[in-house]
Amino acid sequence: MIFDPQTLTYDDNGLIPVIAQDHETGQVLMMAWMNADAVAQTLQTGRVTYWSRSRQSFWIKGETSGHVQKLVDFRLDCDRDCLLVMVDQTGPACHTNRKSCFYTAVRDGAEIELMAPITD
Repeated sequence: MIFDPQTLTYDDNGLIPVIAQDHETGQVLMMAWMNADAVAQTLQTGRVTYWSRSRQSFWIKGETSGHVQKLVDFRLDCDRDCLLVMVDQTGPACHTNRKSCFYTAVRDGAEIELMAPITD
């Protein structure tokens, strides 16, 4: 069966949420959005491409920062309304220079920072 990005379930803005996960460690790195064209481009190039809602344009992860996400596996959930991309991440995934965007936990009612920014 040939995959068609149009068969996914997109929201009213034509977007679908995407979770990026490190293929080796299983660590959840970030969440972003794709439209059908970003899905197709990601699968065609092997470079994870998102849709930037703020810029209203494609965002190829690492294009300006060098923190590239190379696609290892592309998965869809049972409802076809959420994606999981397993990636080979170069450098930090988060724009705050942390390995993961999920660096804050709430424990006993307080926010706890789990990781500091990576310094060069």
